[in-house]
Amino acid sequence: MTATSADTELASETFHVIAEAVASDAPTPGGGAVAGLAAALAAGLAAMVARYSAAGGPFDPTAAAARADDLRRAAQRLADDDAHAYQRYLDAAALPKQPDTAGRRTAINAALDTAADVPLALAEIAAEIAGLGEQLAEAGNLRLHSDALIAAQLGGAVATSAAALVAENLRSRPDDSRTARGAELAATARAAAARVAGLPEITSPESTPSRNVHL
Repeated sequence: MTATSADTELASETFHVIAEAVASDAPTPGGGAVAGLAAALAAGLAAMVARYSAAGGPFDPTAAAARADDLRRAAQRLADDDAHAYQRYLDAAALPKQPDTAGRRTAINAALDTAADVPLALAEIAAEIAGLGEQLAEAGNLRLHSDALIAAQLGGAVATSAAALVAENLRSRPDDSRTARGAELAATARAAAARVAGLPEITSPESTPSRNVHL
């Protein structure tokens, strides 16, 4: 992947290539794509914790792992969607202001619509990841409590970041309901992350797992 490409699937690249692309002077990938990849990693952590957990009560670790896998794949897609959406906005903004001023404005508004929809979808996913991390911290393998906690914290951070992107892309439409929805999702995710942070840490000598076996 080159730093200026908006047509490459970010998740298929090595971390080094992604980090170099983000740090470059190219406009994409930017914050939204980074947030999407962070959500994918958080969902991956949640899936791992679920796979090391035993069923108990209403908690179904198999279902939790499957859902976390779905969220991870969705977040990976949204990372690319965000980079593409921002590039479409840049292309629309680069259109000449004359003679088709109305056409340029229509193209910009359409691009901003997509640029708001993508992070809103990411906020939905991140809020669910934060909730799943909370569930796993409470009902999952206690030896992986810190992994569940990190999944929840990353979910909260991504939801907050995504909501900020929604609001930024809808600045010209203060009454658009997507801004309020993003803020609601971010608050929900942060609340889950905060509750997990308040849970007691496991401090026994057995708190470090052997990850090559299911515990």
